[in-house]
Amino acid sequence: MKQLTGLDASFLYLETANSPMHIGGLAIYDPSTSEGGAVGFKQIMENVLKRAHRVAAMNDVLVEVPLRLDHPYWKSNGPFDPEFHIRHIALPKPGDWRQLCIQASRLHARPLDRARPLWEFYIIEGLDNIEGFPPGCFAVLSKMHHAAIDGASGVEVAAAIHDLSPDCRIKDIGQEIKKERSPTNTELIWRSQINTIRTPLRVFEVAKNTVPGVAKMVAGMARGKLSRVTDIPRTRFNTNVSPHRVFDAVEFELEDIKNIKNAVNGVTVNDVALAICGGGLRKYLKSKNELPERSLVAMAPVNIRTKDQLGQAGNQVSQLTVRIRSDIEDPLERLIAVNAGTSEAKELNNAIGAKTMTDYTQFIPSTLTAAAARLSSRMALANRIKPSYNCVITNVPGPQVPLYFTGAKMLSNFGLGPAIDGMGLFHALLSYCGKFNISINACREMIPDPAFYADCLRESFNDLMSATGADKVSVSKKSKPLKKTKASAKKVKKKVSKKKVSRKVSTKKEVTARTK
Repeated sequence: MKQLTGLDASFLYLETANSPMHIGGLAIYDPSTSEGGAVGFKQIMENVLKRAHRVAAMNDVLVEVPLRLDHPYWKSNGPFDPEFHIRHIALPKPGDWRQLCIQASRLHARPLDRARPLWEFYIIEGLDNIEGFPPGCFAVLSKMHHAAIDGASGVEVAAAIHDLSPDCRIKDIGQEIKKERSPTNTELIWRSQINTIRTPLRVFEVAKNTVPGVAKMVAGMARGKLSRVTDIPRTRFNTNVSPHRVFDAVEFELEDIKNIKNAVNGVTVNDVALAICGGGLRKYLKSKNELPERSLVAMAPVNIRTKDQLGQAGNQVSQLTVRIRSDIEDPLERLIAVNAGTSEAKELNNAIGAKTMTDYTQFIPSTLTAAAARLSSRMALANRIKPSYNCVITNVPGPQVPLYFTGAKMLSNFGLGPAIDGMGLFHALLSYCGKFNISINACREMIPDPAFYADCLRESFNDLMSATGADKVSVSKKSKPLKKTKASAKKVKKKVSKKKVSRKVSTKKEVTARTK
């Protein structure tokens, strides 16, 4: 057995009836590349079952410590039951993008059964009328509990069940998955007492390692070199969530995103994505007459895995607190300001140490945390306390080579994440094979019109393309929406030449000071 870390276990403790804490993805496949041009459901079950030895989380079940005296354990339960974990559904005609989004929302809203390995696959057929995809495609919606994986380890899980060619035959099935003996309650309580005795020593060790970082942060803030993000506005996304979800996504050419990045010195792909989301949220909230004067703030998870930890499941993440500059109308100035903000956030994170907060999560009191999460949900405390963030924006780079699942080629991949009390909007950014996707996961009460918000993101992207001149230098195809929409992006009349962009970039400090 392997005990969960404090960070892994926290996703179990924070889970409530309205906030399932699983993450996942929605991938669309073209079966014409498989042998015979079709993929059967039994083939998929057999293919996944043969690869299950590569992913421990697909066969492990939770073992709770009595009275929650300590963090739970993972125990191998032997080979999983494919008929329970892999399910088969189909969209009714016409099988369009809106239907797929609705179905994905409903499936993602359902919690996982904690008595079984914490994952599910849904094979969705009938995708016959989605623009940009050939008829006959199918989708796979995957769900795995956040206690088992984070975004980066989720990519590694996907790699374990995919191939680099349509040939899906497995020569080496791997070692047999054995079922471990279930420990008795007495054994679990004894282990928890040993851990309790060791806790003060571990707290002292962690504190000794983090004091220099904390001192450096305090000194930097006192001199004005470092600053924390404060004055976070309250929005419609910062209340208690309902049990219902919405999903939508926009897809762009990765080359277009890079052309925007290259137009401004020092800007990263992540900065461009944050600026797109900031512009999209500005347009969305402005249409509701709810746009705050201060910038919205996003929680941006950061992968902190070392080389030795590559390939390991579980969570190895820190986080940045970044302004997405929804308070700035001009798209170019917004991008420059976002870049300045992320640089400051990274400096603060580096000063205190990326692993500091992760180390301290090991000492989370299991009993109190779970009870506090339930109490907070019942009393709707998220509606009363000051928000720590307005939304989540997580960027997970994916492979830039085609992947195949049971012989079918993956065409696109979209992310799924949790919506929790006080932070009911989750953006998942994924890149794959020349594409860059922004997925929207949210409480239905907070975003009842996800297709309109998707249009806002497209319009924000088009604004950035035009403002940076990237639309002129792009050699790739224009990014197409995943579906036809009635609401089209506004045509941007003002187009900035390369010379003008260079002039604005040279006054980056001036723009930053003006937007702080």
